[in-house]
Amino acid sequence: MNAIIFTCLLAVAAARPDSGYSAPRSGGASREVPILRDDRVYPSAAGQYSTDTETGDGIVISESGYGSGPDGAVETQGTIRFTHPDGTPFELKFVADAAGGYQPESAALPVAPAFPHPIPQFVLDQIAFAATQRDDSDEDRRSYN
Repeated sequence: MNAIIFTCLLAVAAARPDSGYSAPRSGGASREVPILRDDRVYPSAAGQYSTDTETGDGIVISESGYGSGPDGAVETQGTIRFTHPDGTPFELKFVADAAGGYQPESAALPVAPAFPHPIPQFVLDQIAFAATQRDDSDEDRRSYN
């Protein structure tokens, strides 16, 4: 998974035009937003990279990674901050590593509701019993074959 993320980031970096891009003008109310900061460290042989970008409309993106995962997989962490048009601030922090995959953290993300009631012990006992029966059945099938 991390190799895919790294490959995508590398493809985006390689596809970046060397000269400025002027978007076609439309009749809408779009406006050009200046890039105030664009600091990048392109991937090293060890997979180490970083990017820090800030736009004139308040978007701040910071991300870095290093090939510290299993078999040199790149593990990444970063933040994204901006303000919604209604003035509400937004911040998302994330980590992507071999142990937990992509792990976003933000007050804006939905949270699953708590289970409505505790599970009775007799139900937990039945679930455990069914698991042992399944394991025994798998062993019987293996010994039969």
